[in-house]
Amino acid sequence: MLQLTEADQVLLLQIARAAVRSHVLSRPFTLPEISSGSLTESRGIFISIHKQGELRGCIGNVQGAGPLYRTVSECAISAAVSDPRFGPITQQELPVIDFEISVLSSMQQVTDINEIEVGNHGLLISKRGYRGLLLPQVATAYGWDRETFLSETCRKAGLRYDDWKDGAIIHCFSAFVFGERHLHQTAAS
Repeated sequence: MLQLTEADQVLLLQIARAAVRSHVLSRPFTLPEISSGSLTESRGIFISIHKQGELRGCIGNVQGAGPLYRTVSECAISAAVSDPRFGPITQQELPVIDFEISVLSSMQQVTDINEIEVGNHGLLISKRGYRGLLLPQVATAYGWDRETFLSETCRKAGLRYDDWKDGAIIHCFSAFVFGERHLHQTAAS
């Protein structure tokens, strides 16, 4: 699993915030030049945006789509303005939103549901052309057990709750998760 230094985490969070701010304000944004290190690796990521502790947008890529720092910029903008569950982030919201980044490991097909570790694994379930993904922190936040996590991932895919039991393809993954709230709490401690 990819490990990022605190400086890398801060930089990626700054990129996410600056990209969204520039997009919302219709101002140009220039990514920093990064030519080596972990931030240039191609990784799947998800960007979650929260407002007062509630989800305000979340979009990502399961597979890497270029250097990590560029993908963060692209997914942050998408999470801010293209998540179909929410309207676009407004200028007034910019000061009160916070960002969380989940850098994904590779997907591993699950052959026995007992392999799934709630709190450590996220899930991707596919069946009949439908796909649903939930990040590892979602099950923890809601206090779900393994079967509830599987059922909720099916629901997210638009499937029946019990479709995971019959012919669904289940993948699990881990994620390196960090966010502005955690870094600010750590800095304040």
